Amino acid sequence: MTLHIEPVPLLSLIAGVLILVSPKLLNYVVAIYLIAIGVIGLLR
Repeated sequence: MTLHIEPVPLLSLIAGVLILVSPKLLNYVVAIYLIAIGVIGLLR
């Protein structure tokens, strides 16, 4: 049995948790999230 996890929803979840834990990180979290989504999109 294999578990297939999509990277985009996982990144969204991690970004949301980081913003909840430390709202001061909002700019960095959003920037890293957008860069990661862009890289994932280019590699598909």
